[in-house]
Amino acid sequence: MTNLLAMATPTEQNFEDYKRAEKKALQLLVEMKAVTPRKVDIELALLVAVFELHQGAVPPETVAAIVQGHLKQLLPFYAAKAAAKKDSA
Repeated sequence: MTNLLAMATPTEQNFEDYKRAEKKALQLLVEMKAVTPRKVDIELALLVAVFELHQGAVPPETVAAIVQGHLKQLLPFYAAKAAAKKDSA
């Protein structure tokens, strides 16, 4: 019998899936840095990957809106992180 307390809720499972994908993306970033020191090359390659991920499913304008929405969500986290780093320096 499965332990019901050990089972993740859909929200928890989604977060766990996200964290695995994030870990893989950060590993790929390390590999990309080994290929080129130019941040712009890496940035563009990652954006191309996002467009390719959605190709055929949604129009490019929607992909751009998705990216912008994610950036708006991430900005407060990284702004606070940068401020904390600045304060500790």
